[in-house]
Amino acid sequence: MTAPYIKAALLAAFIVLPTAAQAATTCSASMTNVNFGASDPFTGWTGVTATINYQCNTAGLSLLANARVMLCFGIGSGDQGSGFTTVPRRMTSGANELRFNLYEDAGHSLVWPAAISGSDRYEVALQYSVPLLGGSGSGSVTVYGDIISGQNTAIPGSYSNSFSGLDAFMVFQANERLLGTPGWPDDCSSGGSYSGGGSFPFTASATVDASCNPSFSVQNIGFGTQGILSSNIDTTAVIAPQCTNTTPYQIGLDNGQNATGNTRRMHNGAGKYVSYELYRDAARSQRWGDTLNSDTLADIGTGSAQAQSVYARTAPQITPPQGTYSDTVTVTIYY
Repeated sequence: MTAPYIKAALLAAFIVLPTAAQAATTCSASMTNVNFGASDPFTGWTGVTATINYQCNTAGLSLLANARVMLCFGIGSGDQGSGFTTVPRRMTSGANELRFNLYEDAGHSLVWPAAISGSDRYEVALQYSVPLLGGSGSGSVTVYGDIISGQNTAIPGSYSNSFSGLDAFMVFQANERLLGTPGWPDDCSSGGSYSGGGSFPFTASATVDASCNPSFSVQNIGFGTQGILSSNIDTTAVIAPQCTNTTPYQIGLDNGQNATGNTRRMHNGAGKYVSYELYRDAARSQRWGDTLNSDTLADIGTGSAQAQSVYARTAPQITPPQGTYSDTVTVTIYY
């Protein structure tokens, strides 16, 4: 008469044990910010890295239990992005934008996907032991960032983009086993006994400094071969500064190496000179000097090289002995 009760008790124990062994696995992730720092379009930004750290926890199963987890990490276009477009991603400063992207590899050839399922996903596998009191496993992956080159018209300012929710999302599938090691889930979105997800918010940021390209073009001034200096000899040259978009700048020209007072002179190396002058206007009425807000040339940058004409003249003067006369003038861009 006791056998039915024994069978019932054994059956009850058999049912309860697997239920207790199905200890829920939970996973979470966090990501460091993507901070490009300050630079300008002419110098460019160095590529940076950020880190996604992830951890999974499983309550105690037995002394011989293990867990296997498949996780995927998707990064979208961000709060300041342009919808679902991730090629490229962008940061904004008001109405202005700076294009960048995030990659899976140091070679910046694999754009980090927004998808967390299908073939276009970034997936990692995690296995760890789960003893009686529970166990956990963790890991990290590197995210590579790069600002797209060639954005010469970028306007100076602080740029950023915030990623959260579905724009920085992790999903996982987990398998557990009372004894030994379970099989792997099919992938991060199917084939597991437990599943879940979560967000890993982060911010991408960069600063565009007001700047002028130090490698700007300067054309030499040539008066040619002349005889008697009895009349004006005019010529022109071009200075082509390249300054960030909307950045005010001034160009100054010093008096050269052989000036007397404010009169520029070319020298033959043997104590003889030819005086000349440089002007900001075609009428040659505005001397070009190096005093800010006085005799410099002022303009506003566009991000592209801007041709600025230098108007040169040698006025009538006593003709010195024949020879080659030259001078060196320093061009300074102030911004």
